[in-house]
Amino acid sequence: MSFLRALVGAVRSARHAPRLAVGLTPDDDVLLDAPDDRLAPALVAAALGDPEPAAKLLATTRDAGDWEDRDRYVGRLATFAYSRGEWLDRWRAVAPRDPDALLVSAQLAVRRAWESPARAERLRELDPLLRPLAEEAGRDPVPWRLALDHARGAHAGHAVFERLWEQALLRSPHHYGCHVAALKYLSAQWYGSHRAAFDFAEQAADDAAPGSLVRALPVRAAYEGLRPLPGSGRAPAAGPAVDGERVDRAADRGRALSAEFAAGDPWPAEVRNLLAYVLVERGRWEEALAEFGRTGPYATSFPWAVGGHDPLRRFLATRDRTRAELALRTPLWGPARGIPGRSGPRGH
Repeated sequence: MSFLRALVGAVRSARHAPRLAVGLTPDDDVLLDAPDDRLAPALVAAALGDPEPAAKLLATTRDAGDWEDRDRYVGRLATFAYSRGEWLDRWRAVAPRDPDALLVSAQLAVRRAWESPARAERLRELDPLLRPLAEEAGRDPVPWRLALDHARGAHAGHAVFERLWEQALLRSPHHYGCHVAALKYLSAQWYGSHRAAFDFAEQAADDAAPGSLVRALPVRAAYEGLRPLPGSGRAPAAGPAVDGERVDRAADRGRALSAEFAAGDPWPAEVRNLLAYVLVERGRWEEALAEFGRTGPYATSFPWAVGGHDPLRRFLATRDRTRAELALRTPLWGPARGIPGRSGPRGH
């Protein structure tokens, strides 16, 4: 009987899998962490050793109060400087007190400290750099997001973290990066619990404005509950610690937010990649395939790189697995379901 099931499964895959690829970006056209039209010229110039476009870009975001893009650009520029930092050194040499150069340098320093075996000690050594950067940043919440990340790794107590969180909220009550930093602190992997993380995420999403990425924060909380336990390579089982129904409600909220943006829009790409991950973990194959359709060509390192994986390869492999699982669940002579970009009944 198992042999017969295997034969039928192979026929179903051969019949339906090609149809389920309709609407998906071809593998060779998928991009990993593709920069947007504003960031791309700054990265090209930085590769040539010229920091001026990056400086102008960050100054523009600071003057306009464009905090979400500013946070993304600071992170991407610091990542670029991690392996190619000559342009940042030149920027610091020409303008040693430029707040944007200092912010990128601080982001880079925090990343390097996080990777050290003596992480907490290395992070504490950065206090003299980070404290004045945040205090002198005016209404900019990005240095406070960095301070929140720093405090988590430095084992700051709840009172210290709460003070930093209050200052971040004063600058921007609905800043996505600051909310993610707080959610990580409250997760079971750090100083909280799955329940505390979900409570925080759901309340923040309820309070967020329409279209705000903070509305996807419960999906991030779901991921924190489903991600592999450190050193085990396996996710915690759904149960009292990880409430499967709560995870599914978070995924539903994420799907509703994703549907508000056009398919292939780079802005919600990371949220869509994260949502696809959660839907796959829950076995919701049809909805996961639809979400892979909405991502278009935009794969993101998070969450696919977590655990040391090749993120692009893992994205493509998970997308293929989703098609295969859905093909196996489609009747042999029935129509193929799950056309990407369209919603349908859950694939439980």
